[in-house]
Amino acid sequence: MHHHAYVWTGPKASFDNEALRRPPHPEPPPAGSKPELIQRYREVAAEFPTVDLPPLETAYWLIKPRSLVRGTWGEAKDAASWLGEQLALYAPRFTSEAQRNTSRPPPLARLVKYAAERLESGADVSLGFYLERPSYLSLAVVTCSPNHSKPELHCPMR
Repeated sequence: MHHHAYVWTGPKASFDNEALRRPPHPEPPPAGSKPELIQRYREVAAEFPTVDLPPLETAYWLIKPRSLVRGTWGEAKDAASWLGEQLALYAPRFTSEAQRNTSRPPPLARLVKYAAERLESGADVSLGFYLERPSYLSLAVVTCSPNHSKPELHCPMR
C-alpha cells in the first residue's frame, strides 16, 4: 500500500462544475436521445479522465494523468506530513481567519493527525478550503494498491 498526493487550486466556479468532476454514467444515453444529451455525455466521457478538477469521489484521482501526482509515499505519516506542509503553505490565503492562524496547533494540526490515522487505515483523505475569493484549494491523498473504496482502479504510476 502507498499514497499519492494531489493539489488543485482554481476558481470556485470551475470547482462547482460537477459534471466534469464525476465519472460519466457507465452506459451512454439510449439511441434516440436528444442530441445535446449525447454530445454532453461524449464531452464528459472524454474530459473526466484528463481534466485536473478534483473528482467528487476522491479515489477517482487514480484515473487522472500521472502528471497530476504531487508526491508518493509508502508511509501514511509521511503523506500526512506533506498535507501539513501544504496547509501551512496555503494557510495565509484561507478566507477563514481561524484557519489562517497557524500559531496555535488546532485546527490544522488536528487535520494532519486525523489524516495520518485515516491513511494508516487505508482510507483516502480529501480537504478543501476557500482561498481569497473566489478561489478554492483541494488537497487529496489517495491510498493505492488497492484503493479501499475503488479497488478496481489501477495505480497511476504503473
